[in-house]
Amino acid sequence: MKNQQTVKTLNNFLKGQFMGIHAYEQYIQKITDQETKQKFQRIQQELKDDAAKVAERIQNLGGTPVHDEGLVGSIQGSIHNLMIPDQLDGIVEDAIKGENMGIHKTEELIHDELDEESLRLIKELLNKDREHIQMLQHLNL
Repeated sequence: MKNQQTVKTLNNFLKGQFMGIHAYEQYIQKITDQETKQKFQRIQQELKDDAAKVAERIQNLGGTPVHDEGLVGSIQGSIHNLMIPDQLDGIVEDAIKGENMGIHKTEELIHDELDEESLRLIKELLNKDREHIQMLQHLNL
């Protein structure tokens, strides 16, 4: 029973990861500065790697990982894509806002709903998200 709740919570986290991956895809399409584009690509790749770790954890718990952000996440992502700024400083600001929102939602999601190993993994990934924010804040715009 506990594993079912953990799998559900991890899958909700995974949906958020997919939303982030798709958001970074949209940012990358709009960025013309090659150095900045590479930094966004690096963050996106880390999100993909993190999603794979969560999917593996879900499988190890006997669950089936989701493969996308789900219908609601897809609709939210489509709306977000229409609102992404064209200017680099706006894109960076939007990415920081998205990272902060993801951290906040994850902290709400994991409260008392994960086993020790899953909680350790998610906290590790949250720390990487905080590093993403720091990297974004230090871009030379």
